[in-house]
Amino acid sequence: MRGSRRSSPSSTVLLFFAVLGTLGCLRPPPRPPNTVTAAGSPATATPLPLEKMADIDAWTAVSLMSPGINIGNTLENTTVWETGWGNPLITKEYVQALARLGFKTVRLPVAWDTFSSEGHVEPDKMARVSEVVHWITEAGMFCVINIHWDGGWIDSDVKDKYPDTFATFSPEAEKKFRSYWTQISTFFAGKNEKVIFESLNEETNFTNAGSTEKAYATLTRVNQIFIDTVRKTGGNNDKRLLIVTGYATDITKTCAKAYKMPQDAVPKKLFISVHYYTPWQFCGLTEDADWGKMMTTWGSPADVKEFERLFDMMKDFSTRNDTPAFIGEFGVAAKKESDSRTRWITAVAKGAIARKMVPVLWDTGNEVSRHEPYTATDDLIQMLRNIGAGSAGATAAH
Repeated sequence: MRGSRRSSPSSTVLLFFAVLGTLGCLRPPPRPPNTVTAAGSPATATPLPLEKMADIDAWTAVSLMSPGINIGNTLENTTVWETGWGNPLITKEYVQALARLGFKTVRLPVAWDTFSSEGHVEPDKMARVSEVVHWITEAGMFCVINIHWDGGWIDSDVKDKYPDTFATFSPEAEKKFRSYWTQISTFFAGKNEKVIFESLNEETNFTNAGSTEKAYATLTRVNQIFIDTVRKTGGNNDKRLLIVTGYATDITKTCAKAYKMPQDAVPKKLFISVHYYTPWQFCGLTEDADWGKMMTTWGSPADVKEFERLFDMMKDFSTRNDTPAFIGEFGVAAKKESDSRTRWITAVAKGAIARKMVPVLWDTGNEVSRHEPYTATDDLIQMLRNIGAGSAGATAAH
């Protein structure tokens, strides 16, 4: 998910803050006074100690990681980090509640560039991400760390704000991308197999590359830079599971012939990331649009047929490329018929697991409250029961 609007439908179109979260008024973020050393160079965080690393491949990890959930509209915030879009600070108790519900993976979207100083991630920000990562892995869950939307600097659609990276992966963007992944992967190099890196989010259109073929080739290069950068940072990163990004995280566009997987010298350690918000009229629209009518229900034979078609397409891609899919986001607006919401999220979770994909729910505090006692919606509890996950699944079994 990203912080902008789109006016036309797509097979995996984005969920926007206006639908599943609140987008605050953008303003320059505060800069802590202690981010520059006395010598004038930016301070850096001390890397974490080396932990014992289990050597597992991506296909084996699928069942260990499913289902998952995002902590959205929080550490990827671009106003007042973590709380700027209306959510409270993440707590250890909240993370433990996610584990009790039955989640096995937490995707942690992060805005790194917004809160960096002279291209260096500020030590207090790295320490805060590290604290949350520790809570997640301590609770027995996998943690996926990514570079999220972060204002759109990687492939911006706002020319006035990011003229140097407008709809293309410019030299300036490449320099930042390499730098941030060097810093992130170096800091977390000691973490065990429970920590997974994801190259980037949905910002992968690169429409100014010159042609569709060049746009696809640009994404392959970006994913390759990510792999190569992480692998050479040492520690446990030489065998860490990594997630590369599909084109616009769209199933159809990712499964197209133009999409080429990057190469990894370490076999069977990659996932391919796509998002699923189909049909957008049901998942995202809360009122009629000029291109289509809002859907309040889902589950007709035609609805199910389209879902099966897309997920079978993704399964075929994964099989051909020997790379499991990571459904990094799926979700539906709250103001829809409850039975249909449950039916849709259950279909996505079950369908992903049956095809050896990892389903990761997008949540900004609407499905699982960020406040004590961290209750989940009835729709989500029913979904977890339906797939036999955690305490919810155990309850359903009795």
